[in-house]
Amino acid sequence: MQRGLIAEINLNNLCNNLKLVKSLAKGSEIIAVVKADAYGHGSVEVSKRLLREGINTLAVAFTSEAVQLRAAGISCKILSLFDSDHDSIINYNLTPTLNNLKTAQALSSFASKKGLIISSHLKVDTGMGRTGFHWYNKDEILKIFSFSGLNIEGIMSHFSDADLNDKEFAEEQIKRLKDIQSFLLQKGIRIKLWHISNSAGLMSLAKANFDAVRPGLMLYGYSPLQNIKSDCQLQPVMSVKTNILQIRKTKALQPISYGKTFITKRDSTIAVLSAGYADGLNRLFSNNLDVLIEGKRAPVIGRVCMDLTMVDVTDIKEAKEQSKAILIGSDGDEYIDANELAKRIGTISYEILTTFGSKARRTYTGF
Repeated sequence: MQRGLIAEINLNNLCNNLKLVKSLAKGSEIIAVVKADAYGHGSVEVSKRLLREGINTLAVAFTSEAVQLRAAGISCKILSLFDSDHDSIINYNLTPTLNNLKTAQALSSFASKKGLIISSHLKVDTGMGRTGFHWYNKDEILKIFSFSGLNIEGIMSHFSDADLNDKEFAEEQIKRLKDIQSFLLQKGIRIKLWHISNSAGLMSLAKANFDAVRPGLMLYGYSPLQNIKSDCQLQPVMSVKTNILQIRKTKALQPISYGKTFITKRDSTIAVLSAGYADGLNRLFSNNLDVLIEGKRAPVIGRVCMDLTMVDVTDIKEAKEQSKAILIGSDGDEYIDANELAKRIGTISYEILTTFGSKARRTYTGF
């Protein structure tokens, strides 16, 4: 029997979500974000399907991720958002992001010694406070254009809170990026690609599309916005399930799992699932999660163990050994998504997806 978690990745749903991205992008170039192994969905498989659907540029966090894509035969433009390993950039034809003066100087020196011109994007920090040239240091930004060996084909920034209903600061970030744009135009510098919009910006701030957009989460079927419309056309790409290892009968007033945090209130039927926190099922889900079994919700009872998790199936007479237990997905009329899981443990859907995706055995449909 297959133990642990199984993540089923529906690439047809990915394509459906891409259609929405294209409609919102309104002609802006789409830079598909496939960092963190495509948010846990498998960067190679996801990227290949996106390329078939007309995507020409991918974005990753680190050059090591880009190298993995190149090894899989993916030859499109790949933007590395954070690091800029010089040898990888040259050997694998990658587009680095310049996040500070030191990085830019080092890459310039490397390229000049090699007699190369490296196409790059420049990151401007308009309010995220993480990486990039401060938006108010215009002279430092201007200095980059005097460096030999670099061709700045794009300038980018990143929203810090475009997911909130209050767009005041997101609007300020747009203004700051436009200030840089105007400043450079006054100096006679024209940049091919300006971009700031992530999924939240794309879904709620059309004015922020600029020349390109960088959708991530929405490609995988989730909205980052505070108020998710019930008619949202996004379809989750990942479903997650495991199996029932054993069915046990237990008397009333019996403890379940470590620490006796759950005591049965009645004679009960317990299903032991073949997955635990070693498989990515967070221990915070102890006594704090429903799974779907035979089309019905079954609550997790007691503490999640390293390899096993117990659920109460007393009211699910159809439950049997080898039955599927669905953590994310639908079963009959019932449905659980990553947002529900995230809310239970005080996190976000991104963490749920990347954690399950990195731990589960993935299968694919919709190639």
